[in-house]
Amino acid sequence: MLKTVLIDSSAVARGLLNTVLTDGGYDVCGQTHTSALGLALLVKHHPHFVCIAREQVEDGTNVVQTIRAQYPKTLIFMVSGGIDAASLQAALAMGVSGFIVKPFMADTVLKTVRNTVIAMVRKQQALAAAAQGNS
Repeated sequence: MLKTVLIDSSAVARGLLNTVLTDGGYDVCGQTHTSALGLALLVKHHPHFVCIAREQVEDGTNVVQTIRAQYPKTLIFMVSGGIDAASLQAALAMGVSGFIVKPFMADTVLKTVRNTVIAMVRKQQALAAAAQGNS
């Protein structure tokens, strides 16, 4: 079972996303309203992925860069009510793995997480095969 941490200042959004992910078979091992507490939860639980609200990503704390540096294999999903092309490009450049759009549609959220996880596993397998072929 894949573990996740939720970071969103909205308790309602955290609760809804928690329900969707838990019902979808994921282990929500922690949730919080600030980036700092979110990083503490990462240290404690070592989740496979993190769902972090856009306002947390853009609050100037460099939380995505910190997660990328300390947990390079952890997937990061940015949660937002909407996203424009410039914000999308900026988030991808920071290291965001995928996007979850509010309001949450359970099937869409679960499909997004599943497809991103599968894509990352395939990418890692291809890199491992290439590295082994070069040996």
